[in-house]
Parts: sequence; C-alpha cells; structure tokens
Amino acid sequence: MAILHTLYQELISFLGIGNLLELYRTGNYSSLLTFKGILSVISPVIPFLLLIEVTRALIYKRFKIEDYKIPFLIFVLNRFISRFISIAAIAFCIGVFEKIAPFQTTFTWYWFIYGYVVWEFAHFIYHYLGHKVRIFWCLHSTHHAPQAMNLSVTYAHFFLEGPYADVIRTSICILAGVNPPMLFLIMFIDGTWGAFIHVGENMLQDGRMGFLNRIILTPSYHRVHHAKNPEYMDTNFCNLLNIWDKVFGTFQPEKGEVKIQYGITREMNPGNLLDVYFGELYCLWKDVRKAPGIVNKLLYIVMPPGWSHTGDHKTAKVVKKAYQEEMAAAAL
Repeated sequence: MAILHTLYQELISFLGIGNLLELYRTGNYSSLLTFKGILSVISPVIPFLLLIEVTRALIYKRFKIEDYKIPFLIFVLNRFISRFISIAAIAFCIGVFEKIAPFQTTFTWYWFIYGYVVWEFAHFIYHYLGHKVRIFWCLHSTHHAPQAMNLSVTYAHFFLEGPYADVIRTSICILAGVNPPMLFLIMFIDGTWGAFIHVGENMLQDGRMGFLNRIILTPSYHRVHHAKNPEYMDTNFCNLLNIWDKVFGTFQPEKGEVKIQYGITREMNPGNLLDVYFGELYCLWKDVRKAPGIVNKLLYIVMPPGWSHTGDHKTAKVVKKAYQEEMAAAAL
C-alpha cells in the first residue's frame, strides 16, 4: 500500500493538481483570488497538454514510444536527485546579492516590465553559455538529445542544469534590483511558457501561431533552437521575449524549405538513457584525458563544444561557416 500511495503522490505532483484537490476538499474557493490559487489553476496546464498531445498522436497513429521514453526516464531520475537543489540555489543567491544590489524595485506593473526584460537577458546569458562553454553544454545537452519535439522534452534536463541556470538568472536579476516576489512570478510565467514552446506537431503543427510569431518567441522559434541543421545551430536563446536574440544577432526564424532535424551532432544512441544523460560528460573526460598539457586540458572544459587542441575545430561557428561557403559555391 505504501508503494501505491507513493505512486499516487508522484502522479498528483506530476499533474500539478495537488492544490486543486486541496481546494476541492476544503471548499475554500475564495483562495482562487490569491496568487497561490491562481498558480494552482495554471500549474496543471502543461501536464494536461502533454496528455492531450500523446492522445492525439495515438489517435492519428503517429505515437512513437521512443519519442517519449527517454524524457520520461530523465524526469523520474531527476525526481530522486534534484528536487530541492534549485530552490536552495535561488534562496542562496537572493540572500547573498540582494544586500549589495545598487537599488531595489517594487511590485508594480512598470517594474514588472523592467524585471521581465532583465530576466530574459539573464536567461539569454545562461542559455548562451550552455551552448558555448563545453562543461555547461555537458549539462544542457541532455535537453537537446531527443530527436523529436514534444512536450515531454521540457522534462529532459540533467539534474545540475536547473541549479546552474537559476544561479546565473537569479544573481543577475537580484543584482539588477528585481523585487524577489516579483521574480518568482516572472519565473512561473516564463517557466510555463518555456514548457509550452516545446509543444510538438502532434498538438500544434504550425508553431508560428499567427501574428504572435512577430511579437514573441513561439514554438516555431524554439523548434529552430533544437535543430542540428547547420543554418539553425546556436540560435534563438531567449524564452518569451526574443529581443536579446535580435540585439546579439542570434535570432533565426524557421525556414519553410528547411526541414528541422532534432538532436545533437555527436553520434549517440538517443534511446539509451546513460548516453543521453552522461554521454557528453564522458566525451569531455576522454578529450581532457588525452589532451597534452594542463592548458589544453582546461581549454577543453571552457571552450565551445567541438574545439580541438589540434586546430581541427568542429564548433557550431565553424560548421555554420563551412555550410554557408558550400551553399554559396553551389549557387555559382
């Protein structure tokens, strides 16, 4: 019975309906007017959309167990080893940096806009480093390993990526004076949208979402981000507001004539949990072990993925440049 109770609690937690069940049990519907009550209504949205996505795939006979297996296994694994790490990291950063912030904002609509722009900048920094620094890519690559896009991908993360991301994003926001309660609201909104933009074609075939594609970062843009096509690599690092991608030149709309190929460029077994979860760390360890001298060993850790001490670089920048030159030569 204890096992069944545990499974029941995990299911309730995954679906995000614990607070709703408590609300129904107590009959205190006035709590829906509070922030916690609003969260209790919104939290189940992504899990239920995932269930709808799977159901539609089954109905239209497009369901493939391999598209969902690894993200599910990663979610289960992370539930055991990283439940409280991110919360602790956020609390630590607020406690340290709020005291030295040059100014403090308040919980008002105009500071909320400021806070969201700062948060998006902080998210860009974390995400950019996740693609440009080898050790951080080892943490982030698990999220890019799935070779199909669907809502389960939002749960596919290495257990240390959340704390690493939250330390960077929280530190920048708190140092910029973002009000902590407002930061938690921004985190919730951004996290919900960040999950939704992984929606697959079984649920939303055209990810551009009409006029929204001109205003915010839609699933279409995030599908481009997850692509391993040379022209799409290392683009669209933002989450909701794509202003910083436009500022730093990493903005890339989806091209109708280019079919997106999901996954990572390293040869791997996408159906193997160990390869998806630890594969990049293993490859980094092999490169560091073989590299001559301490400097080269350190460079493998901090340089972009694909960097080589031999000069035979296969970084995203090199691959994209070679592809562009090839396309230009073919056009002549």
